[in-house]
Amino acid sequence: MSTLEIRYVWEWPVRLTHWFNVISIIVLSVTGYYIGDPFVSVPSTSSYVMGWMRYLHFIFAYVFALSWIARLIWMFFGNRHARFLAFAPWASRDGWKNIIGTFCFYTFLRRKVPYAVGHNPLAAMAYSCVFILFLIQIVSGFALYGQFAPGGLWDGIFGSLLVTFGNQGLRLTHHLIMWLLIGFAIHHVYSAWLMDIKEKNGTLSSIFGGYKFIDPDEEN
Repeated sequence: MSTLEIRYVWEWPVRLTHWFNVISIIVLSVTGYYIGDPFVSVPSTSSYVMGWMRYLHFIFAYVFALSWIARLIWMFFGNRHARFLAFAPWASRDGWKNIIGTFCFYTFLRRKVPYAVGHNPLAAMAYSCVFILFLIQIVSGFALYGQFAPGGLWDGIFGSLLVTFGNQGLRLTHHLIMWLLIGFAIHHVYSAWLMDIKEKNGTLSSIFGGYKFIDPDEEN
């Protein structure tokens, strides 16, 4: 049995954008839901609850968008666990082998999950899809935001989407993706906890400190 190594896997830009995304999604989901269906009763408009909800929604929309851009940039400069190829395991034969092996583990067809230092193949592909959902949320959100300043920056960039898809089409898309992301977040926490228990490599703690326990003999 080989000695485990402590290795720096998740660099600080990956961890930082991850937590910016977590906070942003929580705030945007709560405020966005309130904007669509106010669930707090107020005695008068002077309470300005809707105004504060909209203000927070817009502020964290910018935070979320900047976090997305920063993570995209880091896909060019980060280590091999953060780059584009890490999210495209289907592009290689070994990647497909690990995809099938991971799928069999998740469906209880095998006991041992294929070894992965960074994201496992199915998780990587799921994160690729989530990254695209993030982009759709950002684009649809700023397109809707642009309505309040006709001729302004966001209306000029994304205003054509309102013509193509309509106001309600964009709102419905924005709302549905919110629920998809909430569902993903629940599964994400569960699967990270599961991998932490099964692999005993510090999966959960690594998103705070960046380090994981690696078995050199198991590493591809």
